[in-house]
Formats: sequence, C-alpha cells, structure tokens
Amino acid sequence: MFTGIVEEIGIVEALSQVADGGWSLTVRAHTALKGARLGDSLAINGTCLTVTALTANSFTVGLSPETLRRTNLGDLRANDEVNLERSLAADGHIGGHFVQGHVDGTGVARAFRPEGDSLWVTVEAAPDLLRYLVPKGYIAVDGVSLTVVDVLPDAFTFMLVAYTQQHITLPRKSPGSRVNLEVEVLAKYVEKFIGEVKYAAR
Repeated sequence: MFTGIVEEIGIVEALSQVADGGWSLTVRAHTALKGARLGDSLAINGTCLTVTALTANSFTVGLSPETLRRTNLGDLRANDEVNLERSLAADGHIGGHFVQGHVDGTGVARAFRPEGDSLWVTVEAAPDLLRYLVPKGYIAVDGVSLTVVDVLPDAFTFMLVAYTQQHITLPRKSPGSRVNLEVEVLAKYVEKFIGEVKYAAR
C-alpha cells in the first residue's frame, strides 16, 4: 500500500532483458534505499514492484509481461527520471490517498497550461478508466496522488501547485507522453457490487 506522495525522483540506470526472457529495471536512488531489503515493495511511477537486488546507490526490480503491457515502464531509457515511493508502514502518515500500486492502464499527457505558479494538466484516458473519475475525486498519475478537477468526454484535468511541480517528474514531460493511471479502488468495488445486486434482482 502506498499514499501517492512521491519521496524521491530516481534515475534509470538500465532497462534490460534477462536470460529467461523477463526484464529488469535498475534505478539510482537515495531516500528510497533507506532501510530497503530484498523482497521489499517500491513504487516506480506508481507501479508496485519487488526489489530483487540492491547496491549502495541503486536497486533492481523485475518486470512481468503484464506490467509492461499495463504501464509506461517499457518506455523508459537510461537517465530517465521516475517517481519513487516506499510502501506505507503500518504507523505511517497518509498524506495522499490509499494507492495500491496496481496500475489500471495508461493515459496520454495532452496539455500543460500555467496559471500563476500552478500548472494545469490535461490527460487523455480511455472510457473504461474515465467512468471511475468524478470531480474532486482521487486519481494516481505516475504514482502521484492528485485531485481531479474536470472530467471530460475523453480526458480529465488536475492542477499542480508549485511545490508538487518541483518534486515529481510530470511537469518535465512533453505532450504526448504516456502516464500510468490508477483509479480509486472503491469505485471499482461499488461498480461490481451494484452490478451483482442488479443481476440478483432479475
């Protein structure tokens, strides 16, 4: 479990295919390595992954085919920046919202528009994800807990304050970049429950 509050921007060292046909991702980090052990969960761009190797200044995770299909991690290249967050301790402070690290799909950053020292961002998303969004509801974009402002027919918007802009990767992306999206899990449970109730009532 995570909160969507990015602790550090890491730097990709390598994304490479391993002997058994899988893939591994190595990231340089500092804060995310504090107390890290093999088998720990770390969120990279909002994707919950398991640490498989550690050095003094980097960690490595394995990537499954499903992870590569669902996320933007396969787009990464050496020296790219990524958002990092360690998993939430039982007595930890929840500054964002409950984020599972289970990416539902990707969207596309359509536009960035400054307003004062804040930044409006518009992200295109598929209808099967947009149906879970409501104005002032939660969304995790590349692992960042954000508040939805508008839900449009093919996109949604949110605003980044100055502090957030300085501590995440999104403001440095270009229009057309893919971003990882995780919708509020409660919305999916409600949808499933209502669907089962309607089916049982027939």
